[in-house]
Amino acid sequence: MQLNHHKKALGLYKMPSTLYRILALILTLTQMAPAYADSSIWYSKDDPFKTQALTPPVIPQGYLSDKSTSPCAQLNVNTTLTLADVADAALCNNPQTREAWANARIQAAQVGITRSAYLPSVTDNISGNFTWSDPEQATRKNPYNTISNSIVASYLLYDFGNRNATLENARQLLQAASATQDATIQTILLSVIQSYYLAQSGVAALEASREAERASEESFKAANARYIAGIVTPADKLQAQTAYAQATLLRITAEGTVKTAYGTLANVMGIDSNQPLTLAPSLSADGGQNIEADINGLIEQARNRRPDLMASEAQVKAAQAAIEASKAAAKPTVSLGVSNNVQDGSNITSNNNSTVGFTVAIPLFNGYAPTYRIRSAEATADARVAQRDRIRLQISLDVWRAYQSLRTANETITASNILLSSAEESERVALGRYKAGVGNIIDTLNAQSALANARQQKITAQLNWNIARATLAQSIGSLDNAMIQSLPEGNIIKTGLDAQP
Repeated sequence: MQLNHHKKALGLYKMPSTLYRILALILTLTQMAPAYADSSIWYSKDDPFKTQALTPPVIPQGYLSDKSTSPCAQLNVNTTLTLADVADAALCNNPQTREAWANARIQAAQVGITRSAYLPSVTDNISGNFTWSDPEQATRKNPYNTISNSIVASYLLYDFGNRNATLENARQLLQAASATQDATIQTILLSVIQSYYLAQSGVAALEASREAERASEESFKAANARYIAGIVTPADKLQAQTAYAQATLLRITAEGTVKTAYGTLANVMGIDSNQPLTLAPSLSADGGQNIEADINGLIEQARNRRPDLMASEAQVKAAQAAIEASKAAAKPTVSLGVSNNVQDGSNITSNNNSTVGFTVAIPLFNGYAPTYRIRSAEATADARVAQRDRIRLQISLDVWRAYQSLRTANETITASNILLSSAEESERVALGRYKAGVGNIIDTLNAQSALANARQQKITAQLNWNIARATLAQSIGSLDNAMIQSLPEGNIIKTGLDAQP
């Protein structure tokens, strides 16, 4: 350590060489401080309170598929993805799952912090003093030093339940964070299912729009041929050409919708939206299934299983514990203190003193702050109770809506199948009559338009049916991998952003 170039700036020309060595030691320790900060002297990297065991896994059991030993392995987007594959990818890659897990870990660490209040605290204070006199002005020429070491240990014996209430508050908040994690995962799963079937229905709608475009083109060619032959007026040709142009515009719009749906699905999966995907679509819903259930039983089941209600219940208990903690904080505390003080120096006699004592801290007046802390805690508890009751009421509405939507979707599928069959036959007859010269272009175009609408309505009905099932499961709190596996899946077809007309 070189200090010569600092002497003039610090005014240390007349200081003894021993002081230079002390300053060098201080600077050296300052440079070493970051290294000590990373050592176990300052903190422990282990988990003495076993809070890690209290933290739920990143993806709780029952949400990931068990078809592979590594469900969260690197996603291979070049393979055909089933709904279960997409769900696994979303749970493993979506940042919301990691955020929810991190929040649970935060609360688990808070439990460890509150448990530390049950252990004593020990502090070691070390101080050293070096004194010298200017040899030209002082009578004493020899420097002297003093070193002292004081170890103080304190232990809180009694605090009227403040620590217990604080620990209970932390435990309940951890339960709330764990339940919130489950609620987040189920929300992601519902988004996955919605995006998955929206992408598939988009592809089906695109294919239906292509069929409508081909039919309109065929009608236009037939009208044009009859116009050239002088059989019909230019109005037939123009009407058919207009219908053909409209069908082309609908097909272009459907292509854009497909690309948007696939980008949304990729985003939910936690990958770039421009990543092409190949999906295995589900089987068409046939409708007519028996979905009658006891709606009162479903609502009661939802209130027992919904993770958001569990989280709200835990927050109510945490708020109630916070009231007790606030009340206890305004009461006296009893602590045990133990200290040892050692002093040694060249100018004093060495001594070693130990002390044991009790401390009773009685808060007399703190500006009415404890009173308002208690009031704030009580109001917070009232707010948490109101939130819990609001969620309980909302659950009944969620289940009711989802149940009625599923029943409606089931009946709509049956009606759409009948509508499509009738529209296909009507279009076939109308086009045949027009080509045979016994029909008119208006009937043909109307029949083709009705067929295109029937196809779109069937696609919409199937989409609503699949989503309604998942929404009902999520409203009950049972949307997991088992429910996803129960959704039907059929023959694999290739779809994706590269689909061309």
